[in-house]
Amino acid sequence: MESREQTKKAFEAEALPHSRDLYRVALRLTGDPAKAEDVVQEVYLLAWKAFDRYQRGTNCRAWLFKILFNTVQSQFRKWFNTKLVTGSGDYLEQTLVYTPPLPVRLSDRDILDALEKLSPEYRAVLLLADVEDFSYREIAEALDIPMGTVMSRLSRARGLLRKELWEVARSYGIGKPEAEE
Repeated sequence: MESREQTKKAFEAEALPHSRDLYRVALRLTGDPAKAEDVVQEVYLLAWKAFDRYQRGTNCRAWLFKILFNTVQSQFRKWFNTKLVTGSGDYLEQTLVYTPPLPVRLSDRDILDALEKLSPEYRAVLLLADVEDFSYREIAEALDIPMGTVMSRLSRARGLLRKELWEVARSYGIGKPEAEE
């Protein structure tokens, strides 16, 4: 039987190096640095509690990401179970967000904004595949979905992201000139 100190050292060696990756994805999923920090702390708390069930030598990163997505899903349920504020049409008009004209240059913010417009299911698969370089199998395990679903969601997510960024690309002169369309 392993001592508490050995377990602590093993946890620190296998789980803690992934904290930046977990935070980066949590931030993309929640859109709020404070919520992302809370989610990552919750992930590590849950991982520590379940570390005795973790099979050492397997993919700890994938195991942590599975906990992350389960935690975010649980947190979303809590956040969205609050009652929505109802108001008059005047209140809604006053709170509408101004949409600025398309920029001349493509920025990181444009890409991140387009990414945030994707539904959480598509965003999660896209982040794990294209940002975190997870394999289809690792994504399927982390999200607890079939590998075919991973592939179709990834394809759909990339298509939706491409569509979101199309107008920005046209402002760069990428694509067919308007006269040819």
